[in-house]
Amino acid sequence: MHDLGAGFGYLLKGQRWMARHGRSYGFGLLPGLVTLVLYAAALVALAVWGEDAVTWATPFADDWSSPWQGLFRGFLTAVLFALGLLLAVLTFTAVTLLVGQPFYENLSETVDADVSPDGTAPRSELPLWRELWISARDSLRVLVRAALWGVLLFALGFLPFAGQTAVPVIGFFVTGFFLTEELTAVALQRRGVELRARLALLRSRKTLAWGFGAPLGLAFLVPFVAVFLMPGAVAGATLLARDLLGEENAGDGSAPDGEPQPEDVTP
Repeated sequence: MHDLGAGFGYLLKGQRWMARHGRSYGFGLLPGLVTLVLYAAALVALAVWGEDAVTWATPFADDWSSPWQGLFRGFLTAVLFALGLLLAVLTFTAVTLLVGQPFYENLSETVDADVSPDGTAPRSELPLWRELWISARDSLRVLVRAALWGVLLFALGFLPFAGQTAVPVIGFFVTGFFLTEELTAVALQRRGVELRARLALLRSRKTLAWGFGAPLGLAFLVPFVAVFLMPGAVAGATLLARDLLGEENAGDGSAPDGEPQPEDVTP
């Protein structure tokens, strides 16, 4: 239970760090806003043309009598939209991190330097194109795992009672774990920690990952909230990554803008 509270504490510390470094905050909103527009357009398209897609995919139901044809295709349309919404929640963080890779890398490095006892931060020696490639490749691998979990949990959701009680709870913890992996990857990848090692670290302290990611996943269900929480989530995930690696912290990085601090993040 201690790690569960500690994970939530890192989430709050990250938001507090971002609130006290407000000049960086505006730039942190841009990647989330771009991603939000793209996802909103995709979901609107799914809502408008989803029924047509289901009709095209189920020609065998053309001769069914009313009301069975409408009920069947209406159910499949609802399932299609629900799956799209679930995948949007699971993939929003990965896509936003990819869109905002240069900023979030800089932000994570600044947080590291802010809380490090010697004022330094690990730096990646890789060129930007290489970092983007590794980030995209690892994100795809994680998203495949998350999508498989999503499909499994969606199918289990049809079980009587358990599907309406236990399965949604499990779903939030699974979502929280993968959200934490995506966010901590910014700091851990800069340290040269590969995907398999990152997953092993998080599995060794699953309650810490759940405490950070599950509340964030719940918050991300509220429209537009993900955009405003993303910069602070990256900052908090950097602090959590330091905990996972046993790195010493000089403080929580909560110095306000008017006090001595590293250079503000630039996009």
